[in-house]
Amino acid sequence: DRLLLYALYFPRYVELGLITQPMAMNIFVIKVRAAHIKLADMFRRVAPFIVSDLIRLIILIAFPIISLGLLN
Repeated sequence: DRLLLYALYFPRYVELGLITQPMAMNIFVIKVRAAHIKLADMFRRVAPFIVSDLIRLIILIAFPIISLGLLN
């Protein structure tokens, strides 16, 4: 069970780390391709997705049966 939960949570943590600062690798890759858009605008537009990811992670951590129940 624990290993399965780890396998479900780890990619979401990595995804969140790639979107948020200070790393924000996804944002910087997009910045190279869309140089005309300001970096602050990109972070502002990504903010709702970060909030939704955090809410999703909190729900999955608080109620792990949700993620385990969907696999059965």
